[in-house]
Amino acid sequence: MTVLPNLSAVVDTATVAGTALWAIALYWGFSPVADRVIARCERWLGEESPAASLLGMVPFLAVGGVTHYGLTLTLGGSWAVSLGVIAAMGCGVYELGRRDGQTSE
Repeated sequence: MTVLPNLSAVVDTATVAGTALWAIALYWGFSPVADRVIARCERWLGEESPAASLLGMVPFLAVGGVTHYGLTLTLGGSWAVSLGVIAAMGCGVYELGRRDGQTSE
């Protein structure tokens, strides 16, 4: 019988929150790239697959995790999460403005 290690010691809520915030910020900040990644996943999995949009988020989760980890090492965990919140808000406003600019043209 194998015993699984306690995962709560490895992954805490601040790490999950920081990674998710940075992934959202990068997804919104690089939304044209995100659209191309999702389109490639749709071609790869087929047009009818609902998992393509979820699979398109994986690269942003990976880069968001690396960004959070790097900021945690350099500035500390609370700064990494705080900067993730600021980045998500800023990139969300940028994405709204970008979409509004596309519709007004």
